[in-house]
This record gives sequence, structure tokens and C-alpha cells, in this order.
Amino acid sequence: MPPTARPRPWSRLVTWWASPAHQTDALQMLKSAVAATVAWALAEMVLGLEQAFLAPWMALLTVHATVYRTVWRGAQTVVAVAAGILVSFVVVELFAATVWSFGLAILVGLVLGRVKAVRDEGITVATTILFVITSGYGVPDQQAIDLLPDRLLATAVGVVVAVLVNLVVFPPLNDRSAQHQIDDVDQRLGRLLSDMAEQMRRSTESQEEDDWIERTRSISGDVEHAWSLVRGAQEAGQWNPRRRNHPDDEVHDYPRVLVRLEEGVAQARSIARHVRRSHHDAQEWDPRFRDRFIELLDETGRRVADPDASVAELRSDLSRLADDLSDEDLSGRYWPLYGALIANLMAIVDVVDDVATARPVRT
Repeated sequence: MPPTARPRPWSRLVTWWASPAHQTDALQMLKSAVAATVAWALAEMVLGLEQAFLAPWMALLTVHATVYRTVWRGAQTVVAVAAGILVSFVVVELFAATVWSFGLAILVGLVLGRVKAVRDEGITVATTILFVITSGYGVPDQQAIDLLPDRLLATAVGVVVAVLVNLVVFPPLNDRSAQHQIDDVDQRLGRLLSDMAEQMRRSTESQEEDDWIERTRSISGDVEHAWSLVRGAQEAGQWNPRRRNHPDDEVHDYPRVLVRLEEGVAQARSIARHVRRSHHDAQEWDPRFRDRFIELLDETGRRVADPDASVAELRSDLSRLADDLSDEDLSGRYWPLYGALIANLMAIVDVVDDVATARPVRT
């Protein structure tokens, strides 16, 4: 047999770049570099500030994943840096620039960083003290006083440049990343249901109920990640000029879709546990139920993975299965299991119906 061809590096790069999350990350890295460069050029070459390094440093700290967070965290950064500069000045004025005063200033900075108003950027207070004291070590007192407005101006330059760059240059919306993750959860859940049906067609020894349950836990983790992306997409729409050309009606649908998918994952886990319990109890399923249920489970999996088709037929088939079995001479011990499995699958069909009506999926 000929050796299997390895994927070319460029094909892996194309696959990586196809992810909306990776595109956003790459763009944000580029914008951070641009913001830092512009801030340094303004502070050093235009304004001629003595400690121009503060401007690019602030720009790097301020460019965040959303315009809203950039503005909010930028304001916190300004407060945190101003506090750090003032603490540095006061401590050095009182105790001079020594190892002990340096440690005291860092401690005060860490305490101030716990204040609610700057908690998100709390460590910036201490790092500002570190930079200011170490870079100004040995500087005469009067010169240190003269540097105060210089340092504050450099800070403001960095923050303002970062906010403007993130606001003007393709401000991120992040809705495509959220949609991509929701679609991935949808497809994984559908594949799981189809795989369960395929394995249930074989002998009981080949079934892998524990693996099914573990896969539901993995999908639940993806749902949690989807929730974080949805919250990020909702935040990204705030104060974002691009939102006018990208109405957020779909973003508002995402939470409803995720809630329904969470229910679908829970019902799939319940089916896996019922099958495992039946397997452990060595229960032989009645063929009149087994064959029809497996077919419906397989078809439901296909509809979950691609929920554009109507599910009215599936709902009718499940109701018919329950009605037909109620007229059969089945042992009473089977009904709790069969009834639970039918109820689980009916709930998943309802999930498919709700997800299919939401625009974010399959668009």
C-alpha cells in the first residue's frame, strides 16, 4: 500500500485560519502591535516625553477583545497607573529610593490593587510602581517631581491610542466565533446519538455506554465554552460601530439555543445510562421496541446534526411507538425502561425543533 500522504503545512494553516476565533485573535495581536507602535512614536518622537516607554506599555495593556472592555479596562488602567505613580512618588519622597522603600511601595500597590474600582487591573498598580521606581532610581527629587506630569501624559497617550485603534480598525464582534461553537456542539450531539444507535444495532458486548456518557460530559464542556463566547459576543456589540451593519437579533437567540442544547445533552446522557443499566441487568429488549427505537434514535441524531428538516414526523413516530406498545403483551418490568427512553428521545426531538427555528444554527 502506498504511504499515506501527510497534510501539507499550508493546508493546516488554511484550516487554522478558517476558525473565526483564530482570525479574531490574529487581528487583535496585530492591533495591539500597531497600538503600541503608534503610542511609542507619539510619546517619543512627537511629544518628546522623558519616559515614553509608559505609552506603548499602556497600549498593550489596554487592547482587549471588545470595544466595551477596552474602554472600561482602559479607564481602570489609567486610574491604576496614576495610583502607582503617586505611591511611588510619595514613598520615595518620604523614605528615598531604597530596597526597603521599594518593598513598601510594592506592598501598598498590591493592597490598592484589591480596591473594587481597579480590581481587574489591580496588578498594574504594583507593576507601575516597579517600573517607575527602578527606572528613576538615583534621579534627584526635583527631577522626579518634574517627571510626574510626563508619566501621566505617557499613560494617557497609550490608553487613548489603544482605544482608538480597537474602535476604528475592525472592532471585533465575536458573533461568528459563538455561532461556530454552537454549530460544533450541535453536530457533536447529533453524531453521538447516531453512534449510539449504530452500536446498539450490534451485540450488547460491543456497546460502549460508559464512552457515551463520557462524550456527553465532553460536549457539556463545549457548551460551557459556547456560553463564554456568547457572553463575549454580547459584550462585543456594546459601543461597537460595526453593530449597525450587523444587527444583534441572532446574538440574542444564542442563549435560548444553548439552553435547549444543554437539555439535549442531558437527555442523551439519560438514554446512555438507561441502556447501561439494562445491559448490566442483562435485560433482553423486545424486538418490537428495540428495532423501531434504534431507527428513531439514529434519525434524531441526523436531524440534530443538521436540524433544517421538519421533526413533526419523528414526534408522530415516537407517539405511535408508545401507542403500539401499550397494546402489546409486554412484561410489566419493561415499561419503566421503554417509557423513559421514549420520553428522553421525545425531549431531544423537541430540542431539535427549537434549535432549527433559531437563525444562528446552520446559517
